[in-house]
Amino acid sequence: MSATLGPKLALARAVGAVSRVRGGGGTSLPGKLLVRMDSSAIAELAARLPRGSVLVSATNGKTTTAAMAASILEAAGISLVHNQAGANMAGGIASTLLGAAGRSGTIAGELGLFEVDELWLDRLAGQLHPRVVVLANLFRDQLDRYGELETIAERWAGTVRAGGPAERARLVCNADDPLVADLGRERAQSDYEPADLKRERAEVGGVPVQGDHEPAAFELEQAEVGGELAQDAHGPADAHEPAGVLYFGVDDDSLALASMAHAADAKHCRRCGAPYVFDAVYLGHLGHYHCESCGQRRPSPTVLARSVVLEGVRSARFQLSTPDGEAEVKLALPGLYNVYNALAAAALGVALGISLADIVAGLESTTAAFGRAETVTVAGRETRILLVKNPAGANEVLRTLALEPGCHDLLGVLNDNTADGHDVSWIWDADFELLVGRVRLATCSGTRAPELALRLKYAGIEPERIRVIDDLPHALAAATAEYPASGGGRLADNAAKQSPTGEGRLMVAEESAAAGEQPRAEESSSRLNRAAPLYVLPTYTAMLALRELLVRRGEADSSWQ
Repeated sequence: MSATLGPKLALARAVGAVSRVRGGGGTSLPGKLLVRMDSSAIAELAARLPRGSVLVSATNGKTTTAAMAASILEAAGISLVHNQAGANMAGGIASTLLGAAGRSGTIAGELGLFEVDELWLDRLAGQLHPRVVVLANLFRDQLDRYGELETIAERWAGTVRAGGPAERARLVCNADDPLVADLGRERAQSDYEPADLKRERAEVGGVPVQGDHEPAAFELEQAEVGGELAQDAHGPADAHEPAGVLYFGVDDDSLALASMAHAADAKHCRRCGAPYVFDAVYLGHLGHYHCESCGQRRPSPTVLARSVVLEGVRSARFQLSTPDGEAEVKLALPGLYNVYNALAAAALGVALGISLADIVAGLESTTAAFGRAETVTVAGRETRILLVKNPAGANEVLRTLALEPGCHDLLGVLNDNTADGHDVSWIWDADFELLVGRVRLATCSGTRAPELALRLKYAGIEPERIRVIDDLPHALAAATAEYPASGGGRLADNAAKQSPTGEGRLMVAEESAAAGEQPRAEESSSRLNRAAPLYVLPTYTAMLALRELLVRRGEADSSWQ
C-alpha cells in the first residue's frame, strides 16, 4: 500500500459514516471522494484481491445477474467483494473496495464481483483488470445519456478487443443478442490469445489465482463444442467456439413470440448491414437469427436453457445445460428475463470452473434484489415492486404480469430524473395493451404521472380506472388501501358513475358502502379480492424513493445493508 493511501482511506470512511448518520446510503460518496484524492485507488485496492475480479455489464438485469453470481460463488465457498447495492460506477465500486479494505494491504474477500454501468465498463476494466467479463444484453435505454446502441457496442468492442483494457479477460456473451454476440466474434477474429493462458498456474481451492485464466474444464468445453451441447435447432453449429469466449442462450421455441416487438432494437447484421432473419424471437430482439446476405448466424451456446416454464410473477423453472451435464433449476424469481439473468450467472460460474451442483444451488437460493420483483407488505397488503426503465424491460414485466389471473391494481411511478433519462417517450413503445381488460385500478404517480396516465388511456384502459396522484406517499397510501376508491383522478369523467361490468362492480359496491347502502350479494362476494397484490411499476429513481419511504416506515429492509 502506498504511504499516502492509508490516510485517504480513513478520511473516505469517515465521510461515508457521516453520510449514513444523516440518512444517506453512503454507497458512492466515500468512493467518489477517495477517487478524487487518489485516481489509482481502485486499481490499488483491486490488486489486493487474490483471485482477481469479474465484471457484469448489461442494459437490463445487471443487479440481479450479479446477485445470482454471488450466490453461486458463495455456494462454492468463495468469499466476495461485491457491490450488491447496485452502485455501479467508479464511486460505487471504490466504496465497495473501501469497505472491504483492511490494514497492511489486506482485503476482506478473495474475488471481486462487480456489476458495471455500460458507459463505465471501459474505464473500470482498465483499473480492475478482470479475469472474466459478462456481457449480458444491450437494449435501448436513456437515449439522452447513452445514445444509440451502436455507441455502447463500439465502446464495449474497444474494451474487449486486443489492445483494450479487458483484452486478457475471458468473455461470457449472450448468443441470443446479435450485438453482444458480435463482440465475441470480433474477439475471436482478432486471433489474440493472452500469453498467460499457456503457462501453469497456481490454484486455490480449484480456482486459478489472479490474472485472466481459463478454468480446468476449458479443454472439456472445447471438446463439447460441435457436439450435442453446441447444436442449434435453427441451423448448424459453428465449427468451434472461439478461445476465450463462452456463449449462453435459450433454446425453447414454446417461448417464441408471434412477431418481433415494434420497439425491438438490434435487427441488422453488424458485419454487412443487412437485416437479420429471426427464426425465433424470445424477448425484445433476443432470439435465434441469421443473415441471408453474409451467412452470419447466432453462435452456438455452451450454456443453455431448455424446457422453460414461466409461473407468473412468482417463479420460473428451466432445464440448465452445461458442459458438466444438465439439471433442473427452480428460480424464486419470475419471467423469461430472469431466466436470461440466471443463464448469464451460470455461464460465469462455468467460466470460473464452478461445479454444476454449486451453480444450481446458488441460482435456487437467490432472492429478489431490491426493487426487482421484490415483495413487501405495505399497510397489510402484499406489494410487488417490478422495476421498469425501458421498453424491453417494461414489456417483459407486462408479459409476466399478464400471466397472472384476474384483474390487477397497479401503481405506476414515472420519473424523468437524470438516472431515469429525461426523455420518457419510451413508454409509448411499452406494450401496456397487454393489460387491457385486466386492470381494476391504475394509480399514476411521479414527476411525469400525467404522461403515464395518458399512455394507459391510449392503451385501452378505461379512464375511470385511472387516477393521477403526483405525490408518492399519498399515491402509495391510496393504492394500498383495503378498498381502493374508483378512478377519481384527472382523467376520470362521468363514466366512473356508470355501472361497469365484471370486476368494475367492486368499485360501485365500495361507493355504495361509503354512502351507507347495503351492497348486493354479487357485489359483496367480489370483496374477497381485496387481498390481491398491488403491483408497483416504478422507474429507477422512483424505485429508490419508494424503498426509502418503505424503509423509514419499517416495511422494507435497507438496500444498503
